[in-house]
Amino acid sequence: MSNVLTAQPRTEKGKGPARRLRQKGLIPAVVYGGKATPTHLAVDPKALMLALETPNKFNTLLTLKTDAAEKHVLFKDWAVDPVSRELLHADFLEVALDKPVKVSVPVVTTGRADGVAAGGIMSIAAHEIVLEALPTKIPAKIEVDVTPIKIGSSLHISELKAPEGCKFKYSTDYVVVFVSVPEKEEVVAPVAAVPGAEGAAADPYKRFHRGI
Repeated sequence: MSNVLTAQPRTEKGKGPARRLRQKGLIPAVVYGGKATPTHLAVDPKALMLALETPNKFNTLLTLKTDAAEKHVLFKDWAVDPVSRELLHADFLEVALDKPVKVSVPVVTTGRADGVAAGGIMSIAAHEIVLEALPTKIPAKIEVDVTPIKIGSSLHISELKAPEGCKFKYSTDYVVVFVSVPEKEEVVAPVAAVPGAEGAAADPYKRFHRGI
């Protein structure tokens, strides 16, 4: 199942036509992928952001619908105004429902690491994991149970089990989560008081007062 997003064909390109589109409440968009050449469209940015309000967020499968055809797409890239942060442009990747795609999925930890209970500090080294899955099987998150991680130990990508129908894609066995040994606080020894130093510190000009 996917969310439907209506789009309009777009023939004009450049800053001028793009500005006129935005005045109408639309933004320019391009669909890449597939065997055809890129398709230039115009979409409503508010409708696009609404269609992405799912647990999968930017990995939400969309049905881009025009008068001529429908395309299954993923939202892949965008441009925003540096001041207003409004969406200015959108790029989509056309996908086939029966062919896997490569996407980045956020990591969510569960449980409490044994190392944290022992006083260690847990850190997430990889906040996203790249995986391959069918467009309809993309998970919203990758849950990582950190309970077994001891202090001074880590959990690598090869130790995780991919969700059903998914395959993790990696070239090196990188660390996902680790628990480090806390740094010991440096203890500063108190400085021994020098006889008469307290008075000298209180009045550094005392020796000049004599005889005045």
